[in-house]
Amino acid sequence: MNVQATNVMAPPAPRSLSEMQLPVTMMRDIVLKTMFRMNLDMVTELARAVCLPVSVTQEIVDLGRTQKLIEATGTLHANSGGEMGYQLTDSGKARALDALSQSEYYGAMPVPLEVYAEQVKRQSIRNIHVSRDQLTGAMGHLILPGHLLDHLGPAVGAGRSILMYGPPGNGKSSISNGIRDALGDKIYIPRAIEYSGQVITVYDPIVHSAAEEQIDDPSSLRRSAGRFDTRYVLCERPTVITGGELSLSMLDLVYNPVARTYQAPLQLKSTGGIFIVDDLGRQEEPPQALVNRWIVPLEEGRDILALQSGEKFEVPFDTLVIFSTNFHPNEIFDKAALRRIFFKIKIDGPDQEDYLKIFAMVAKKRKMPLDEETLIHLMKNKYPEIDNVYANYQPIFLIDQMISICEFEGIPYQMSPELIDRAWANMFVKEEHIVH
Repeated sequence: MNVQATNVMAPPAPRSLSEMQLPVTMMRDIVLKTMFRMNLDMVTELARAVCLPVSVTQEIVDLGRTQKLIEATGTLHANSGGEMGYQLTDSGKARALDALSQSEYYGAMPVPLEVYAEQVKRQSIRNIHVSRDQLTGAMGHLILPGHLLDHLGPAVGAGRSILMYGPPGNGKSSISNGIRDALGDKIYIPRAIEYSGQVITVYDPIVHSAAEEQIDDPSSLRRSAGRFDTRYVLCERPTVITGGELSLSMLDLVYNPVARTYQAPLQLKSTGGIFIVDDLGRQEEPPQALVNRWIVPLEEGRDILALQSGEKFEVPFDTLVIFSTNFHPNEIFDKAALRRIFFKIKIDGPDQEDYLKIFAMVAKKRKMPLDEETLIHLMKNKYPEIDNVYANYQPIFLIDQMISICEFEGIPYQMSPELIDRAWANMFVKEEHIVH
């Protein structure tokens, strides 16, 4: 749903080589490598591969010709409007191989880091406005207490950090996903960025959901190409979700020693979107260490990364960070860390009324008929065993258990006190000593 895509200003396409702000040698070498690796001989194909306008690509090809690295083949491609063909000279092939030995990167021309930083400002997560209706609509499948949206709304609208805490199984992960769905608009993600002559790939199909591409009709008089810089991909605002597997090393640049290129860390890939740290406290590193790593980015809107050489540099940090934990914040953070997390929201279990609403909603969805005697038995006999502590996951667990039993016994879906007892026995493990 493209709710606010028009609010984001598209990155303008470069109109000439001088506007590129990249080292000329780097651009020339990427074109040589792309011609060599993809066996391309027409400027229009090459322009598509390096994601530049045809006019700018032609300038780079002409530069290669003056340096005797590219030559015209003297053949005109009849099926491409009489377009001139080009090929690498022997010197051009040698230069392409030499350039590949230094870096295997070819294809889309990278965007200079400073240019990308300007685009980040244009599409900042802090520029978007999320209304109560949007948030309610995105969380319509959840039964939440009214006051929770009162806290969540301003937190999401501020685009700052959020800590959600509370007992497990009450929908912290579902709420995080609902926040993501509420954003609704699209932004431009660079395929790769350049810093100090190094290429860092950013666009990742696993993290980024690309919008449908508009393919130009070659015979059309109105061409849509050139409306924005195609070195970027129009995507949904990204969401990165990590859990117990998150380690501090995953927040560093990833260097590929074979390709001699870098891959952006998770938080850079999530720029303009959401980074969810789920189950904080289950990671190998202590929560305090993980949050310490985020302090500068959260406070100053910039992150510091390091190249293989040890050289450090700044990248924009424009991400809504959501921490989710089953621990009380005072158990895992010091006061300084807590002060830096802008919003702390407790996600509690439902009261009895909301619990029964969730139970009825799940039963309807699963096509399980409700039974009053069974519900009375559940409320009067089973929940007092656990001090009437309700959790959002429990209705789904109990109903799915009863469905499994019905399917095994070959009987229609139904609930009864006996089936609830069997389902309940699987929800908790009895405390006992097992002799080894």
